[in-house]
Amino acid sequence: MPHSLSAQDVTTPGGLLLVLAILIPFIGMLIGFVFGGGKAMRVALATLAVGLAIVIAIAKALVQSGDAVIYILGGWMPPLGVALRADGLSVVMLLAIAVVICGIGVYARADFGSPSGVKEARAPLTFWLLLLAVWGSLNLVFVSGDLFTLYVALELLTFAAVPLVSLDGRSETVRSALRYLLYALLGSVLYLLGAVLLYGVYGTLDIPLLAMRVRPEPVAWAALALMISGLLAKTALFPLHLWLPPAHAGAPAAASAVLSGLVIKGSWFLAVRLWFDVFAGVVTLPSAQTLGTLGAAAILVGNVVALRQTRLKLLIAYSTVAQIGYLFLMFPLATGLSSAGLDSAVAVNGGMLQAISHAMAKAAMFMAAGLIYTTLGHDRVADLRGMTSTLPMTVLAFALAGASLIGLPPSGGFLAKWLLISAAITTLQWWWALLMLVGGLLTSVYVFIVVVRSLAPAHDGWKPKLPVPRYQQAAVLALALCSFLLGAAVLCPLDVMQIGRTVSRNTLLP
Repeated sequence: MPHSLSAQDVTTPGGLLLVLAILIPFIGMLIGFVFGGGKAMRVALATLAVGLAIVIAIAKALVQSGDAVIYILGGWMPPLGVALRADGLSVVMLLAIAVVICGIGVYARADFGSPSGVKEARAPLTFWLLLLAVWGSLNLVFVSGDLFTLYVALELLTFAAVPLVSLDGRSETVRSALRYLLYALLGSVLYLLGAVLLYGVYGTLDIPLLAMRVRPEPVAWAALALMISGLLAKTALFPLHLWLPPAHAGAPAAASAVLSGLVIKGSWFLAVRLWFDVFAGVVTLPSAQTLGTLGAAAILVGNVVALRQTRLKLLIAYSTVAQIGYLFLMFPLATGLSSAGLDSAVAVNGGMLQAISHAMAKAAMFMAAGLIYTTLGHDRVADLRGMTSTLPMTVLAFALAGASLIGLPPSGGFLAKWLLISAAITTLQWWWALLMLVGGLLTSVYVFIVVVRSLAPAHDGWKPKLPVPRYQQAAVLALALCSFLLGAAVLCPLDVMQIGRTVSRNTLLP
C-alpha cells in the first residue's frame, strides 16, 4: 500500500506559529473585554508587541526552510481537514500589516486612551477590541489554505471593520457604516455562491487540491466570476466604490487608517489567491484586461475627484479609490507574461509591493490628517496655514507618503511601478505604463497642493486649538518613512515573495 501522509509529515517547523498569529489577537481581545475599557489599551499594546514577534518568527522560518510554512489543524489532512499555509506572499503581508497596525496602535494611544478618573469608556474599549479583531481576521485571511475558512475570515473582518466607521455614533457615520455593511454582505453572498459551485463539482475547497482539479469549463468560469465580483465589492474597486469615501472620511483618524490601509487588503489578497493559485489554468487574458480596465477607471476617476475635494480626509479617501486601481493592474500584466510563456513573478511582486507601500503610506496620511484636524479644528484644504511650524514631522510624513503614492524614488511606490511598467513593456501592453504615469502626475498635483498650503505661515496671533503629542507625530513619520524607504527591498538577496509558491506561474490560458 502506498504511504499516506500524516500531519507530522506535512506540518513544518514553525507551523504552530501560524496558529499563534491568528489566536493571539483574539485572545488579547477577550482579555481586554474581561478587564474592561480602563485596561483594554494596555492589553492591546502588549498583544501587538507579542504578535509582531510571532510574525517575525514566521518570516524567519520561511526564509530558513526555503519553503512554505504549514500547519495541519487537528491532525486531519485536506480535504477532510484544514491546513494553514504561509508562502512568501502571505508572509510579506503578515509583516507589513503587523508593522502598520503597531504604528496605528502607538498613534491611537492619545485618541483612545482611557480618560483619567473614568473607570469605563465605550469608545476606547470598542476601538482596541476591534483593532485586535481586524488584525486576527487579516492574519487568518493570509494563512488560510481553503476557501471556506477564507470566507469565515472575510466575515470576521467585515464585522470587525464596520463598527469602526461609526465609533462616534453620529447619524451620518452610522449611515456610512450601514452602506459599507450592505456592500460587504453582497460581496460575501457572491463569494459563497462561487465556493458552493466549486465544492459541488470538484469536491474540495482546499486551494492546492482545487488548483489541480479545476478545469477551464463553464462551472469554473461562473465560480470565478461570482467570487471575483464579490471581492471587488469588498475591495471597493470602481464602480463598486461608493461606500468607501464616506466610510473612510467619516471615521476617526486611527480607524480610517485601519480601514484604508489594512481592511481592503484582505479581500484584494484573496482575489490574488483565487486568480493566481486556484484558477491559474482557467483565467484568460481578456478577463484579466477587464479587471485592468476597471483599475484604470478607478485611477482616473479617483484622482480627478480627489482634486476637487475641499476636505483633506475626503481627498485622501478618494485617493484610496485611485490607489486601489493600481492593485488590479497586476492581473493583466501577470497574465500577459504567463500567456507569453514568461515568468509572471515580476508583475506579482510589483502588485504586492504596491499593496504594502499603499498600506503604510495611506495609514500615515489619514493619521496626519487627524493631527491636522486636532490642531486646526478643521481639515479644509484651502486653509492649512501654519502646519509646517506647528506640526513639522506631520507635514514631512504627509509629503513622504505622497511621494510614495506618486512613485518617486527610492520609495516603495517607485519600485512597485517600475516592476509593473517593466512587465507592461515586456508584454507590449504600453497603455498600462502610460496610465501609471498619468496617475502619478494627477496624484502629484493634490499632494503638492496640500504640502504647499501647509508651508504658508500662520496668521498673526494664531494658536493651535489642541496640542498634539510628539509620539503621535513620530508614529506617523515612522510609517511614512517605511513606505518611502521600501524601495530598498530591491537589495534583498532573496525573492521572498516567491518562496513556497506551489502553483506554476506559466499555466494561464492565452
